[in-house]
Amino acid sequence: MRVWVYFHKAPIRVLLISKRRNFVRLKRNMLKVKIALAQEKIETKQMLSIYKRYTKRQASSDEMRVANQQFVDILKGLGLGVFAVLPFSPITIPIMIKVGRMVGVEILPSSFIDKKNNDKP
Repeated sequence: MRVWVYFHKAPIRVLLISKRRNFVRLKRNMLKVKIALAQEKIETKQMLSIYKRYTKRQASSDEMRVANQQFVDILKGLGLGVFAVLPFSPITIPIMIKVGRMVGVEILPSSFIDKKNNDKP
């Protein structure tokens, strides 16, 4: 009933506002993904340079720890990529992420995790 009242009063205005709100929300989410992918790109380049120095025996153990962590993030992304090509992936991927967090396993790479979610216990 409430929707009908709003729709009846100004149908075009309601539709335009809804369309604009959805567009802004989509754009904001796409920018978050773009930033996360850019961060992954930088971290991957650093990882490759550390592995290159490791082959010349010039990398420290701390650098190798960082590079190995980034390698694990790449494997996590590849694992999700397999599920992205399957049917019903918009349903299954969020469910897998939620169940993984309930169990205590983080499925997403580190750059896709919000910093404020990491602060919470």
